[in-house]
Amino acid sequence: MADPARHANVAFGSALVCLLWVQAPAVTVRLDSGQLRVAAPGIRFLSGRALERLENGATVIFPIQLTLLTDSRNFVRHRAAARFAVSFDLWEERFSVTRLGGPGPGASHLTAAAAETWCLDHLPIPAAGLADRTPFWLRLEIRAEQPGQEAANEEGSTFNLTRLVDLFSRPLPSGQAGWRDEAGPLRLADLKKP
Repeated sequence: MADPARHANVAFGSALVCLLWVQAPAVTVRLDSGQLRVAAPGIRFLSGRALERLENGATVIFPIQLTLLTDSRNFVRHRAAARFAVSFDLWEERFSVTRLGGPGPGASHLTAAAAETWCLDHLPIPAAGLADRTPFWLRLEIRAEQPGQEAANEEGSTFNLTRLVDLFSRPLPSGQAGWRDEAGPLRLADLKKP
């Protein structure tokens, strides 16, 4: 015979786990030597069609933008944007990542999660000029460029911050994968270690 109290406890526990999972932030922020860095364990951009293209031997370009907003999200304080080229080694089943036009070498032999983390770790945004108690938000935007779009973006001009900002100001084209999330309100005072 079923115990109604036990079933109620199991149902309550399951509901609590679901509630905690839904409320878990997709984007977290840390302060590192005057730079804000994000982690996004809830955003898996090496997935879906982009992953299919990678597994078919294509290199996929991911423009990523991080925006620091203040004044209840009405003022853009800082913006960082870059393009990352990701490829997949079919034999080792590992990813390689390079920041296009960026300093330093890329990384290889990474899992999908490690490759996603590497991209975000290489896109810091300065916290300079932000008061310790000023509320702020960080918006993370990621897009996967379509096949053929990479060549069009490379022809004749450098893909600079202005062009990346313009890219993210336009609506996402039909069929193009994109991810967007925010963290905040946050304060530097809460991010600083005691």
